[in-house]
Amino acid sequence: MNNVSKILRGDDIVTVELTVKELMALTGVRFHNNHGVEISARKKLNEVLVDTYEREQQENGPIPYQLLS
Repeated sequence: MNNVSKILRGDDIVTVELTVKELMALTGVRFHNNHGVEISARKKLNEVLVDTYEREQQENGPIPYQLLS
């Protein structure tokens, strides 16, 4: 199957503030004594993603069902 998902405003730029360690953790570097670095970085990314889509929904309303598949 060839499912094509359309992401509204998918080419917009967002800014996320990460520490160098968090950035390294997202690239695959493992901090064996401090797994919280990767968790912190992923939380920051998820927060920005949720904020972006909440703002999008407030401006344009709900995403049409046909675009979700």
